Amino acid sequence: VLQGYAAEMDNPLMADLISPELQNKKDILFGNMEEIYHFHNRIFLRELENYVEYPELVGRCFLDQMEDFQIYEKYCQNKPRSESLWRQFSDSVFFQECQRKLDHKLSLDSYLLKPVQRITKYQLLLKEMLKYSKNCEGAEDLQEALTSILGILKAVNDSMHQIAITGYDGNLNELGKLLMQGSFNVWTDHKKGHTKVKDLARFKPMQRHLFLHEKAVLFCKKREENGEGYEKAPSYSYKHSLNMAAVGITENVKGDAKKFEIWYNAREEVYIIQAPTPEVKATWVNEIRKVLT
Repeated sequence: VLQGYAAEMDNPLMADLISPELQNKKDILFGNMEEIYHFHNRIFLRELENYVEYPELVGRCFLDQMEDFQIYEKYCQNKPRSESLWRQFSDSVFFQECQRKLDHKLSLDSYLLKPVQRITKYQLLLKEMLKYSKNCEGAEDLQEALTSILGILKAVNDSMHQIAITGYDGNLNELGKLLMQGSFNVWTDHKKGHTKVKDLARFKPMQRHLFLHEKAVLFCKKREENGEGYEKAPSYSYKHSLNMAAVGITENVKGDAKKFEIWYNAREEVYIIQAPTPEVKATWVNEIRKVLT
């Protein structure tokens, strides 16, 4: 891909096949694939080769390079931009010519998906290795490596959702780290109105997608997009946010193990939040509690 497509975009002999709108878009189309390639080729592969005789110790290899794996997050965040560019120019003569020269059965977009598939494959490989390494020397490292890779996958997944937030005025980066995101049923009860919580609970809930940052929790409305693959990725229109400094939490709401309350400014505003499962609720309550303490 790097030689047969990316480098060809700079090849003077191919210049007349590239439409002007595509000319300076190499970075958008390929993201940081070259960085990923060099990491694997120069660093990670060599590390792995050191463990050929001791496969059970390979977890150490992942742990030593864990920071480098964050380059995948950058790649995945750029993927929607890359996809939409590809859709505009997928039938261009330039891409057809590159594919013909490479004798590839599949078009470029299949290969641009590889890094996304690769980072998800590592956790499967590590799980498989753990299965056969129960009581051996490297088992703890393998477990830690798996946990770290799952952490990176969660960060990649969360940030893919976060870049789809629309209509937020400020800078999301100023809200601190994104800790959790997910969809919930939400009922509101504000002092200004006259409804009691129990009257309110009869009303239809709002569907809201919540983003929990260190400094604020954002309430968004999910909009499904029509289309294939990444085009299907939903977008989230921003509705409002609560500053975590003024938030309180009630962990149990009578009559429903999936509900908890977030309240604001000494219960001036109360949000009853229903998670899809009691487990999801527990995870969120724990994260919110950590932030508040």
